[in-house]
Amino acid sequence: MPNNVMFFAEHTDAGFGKSAFEGMSEGRRLANQLNGTLTAVVIGAGTQDNAQELAQYGADRILICDDPALNDFDADQFTSILVDIVKQNTPDILLFGTSLNDKAVATLLATRLDLGVATECLKFTLQEERLVATRTMYGGKLVAQVMIEGKPQIACIRANAFPIIQDLRITEQIMVEPQLKVSKIRVIDKKLNSLDKVVELTEATVIVSGGRAMGGPDFSLLEELADLLGGAVGASRVAVDQGWRPHSDQVGQTGKVVSPKLYVACGISGAMQHLAGMGTSECIVAINKDNQAPIFHYADYGIVEDVFEMVPAIIEELKRQGR
Repeated sequence: MPNNVMFFAEHTDAGFGKSAFEGMSEGRRLANQLNGTLTAVVIGAGTQDNAQELAQYGADRILICDDPALNDFDADQFTSILVDIVKQNTPDILLFGTSLNDKAVATLLATRLDLGVATECLKFTLQEERLVATRTMYGGKLVAQVMIEGKPQIACIRANAFPIIQDLRITEQIMVEPQLKVSKIRVIDKKLNSLDKVVELTEATVIVSGGRAMGGPDFSLLEELADLLGGAVGASRVAVDQGWRPHSDQVGQTGKVVSPKLYVACGISGAMQHLAGMGTSECIVAINKDNQAPIFHYADYGIVEDVFEMVPAIIEELKRQGR
């Protein structure tokens, strides 16, 4: 029997994110090396219409668990469903994406199946058909190769670490009837409407990041600029270490690796640790009053100016243009 690869494709109200296509593409590559098949698993409400999109990225089969009761993400409930799917389909490798939801399900699943899990993986190789993951450790100070034992071998990819490759296939869609555990379904009071507008950093096409020159936790200027551009706000390690922004906003080797179409670095000097996290951006704009800042060597456009004078001017111009 061929070695089978399975990928849990997170589905949200906005559909599938970029990490789903990255994970599918890597799953297809591994399945090809193993002469096996790639199965995508989609769990949620209203997922059936979008599921076929995964056929473009190499899925041989798509298992669809679509139920109105799964409209709100519940890690326990999703994990229980996935445990049943894994037991019925016995994959050799099970990959997950990059979101907090992905990691929550992956770690819960590993616990329930008494298996290990590797997160934030940068690369996968095969050694005698066993998965070997390359991942960072100790805050990015070390890069280690980890042999994943057990079956399935469970791993989460790191955002923007794998290329998206289209591989359109004739895909079999199979509806899975969920065994809902009513006692575990929790009602979530959705009052945080402002969060609906938050763009996930690793999925954003535009990122406005602030560094030491911001001088404190007030990133309102950058938030306004990011909102006008339809993007997200990031931060350098210094800004996070100072407690000005949460770690989830950190861009860099020890934070998130991003690859937006536009990256605006505001008051960021350009340390190698930060460049490792955003160097693949299509267009980098640097704003820094220090004309010797290393960031200017990597930027497509450099503006030698104080952030607190230049950013308001950009915002004013965008508003004048009707943004």
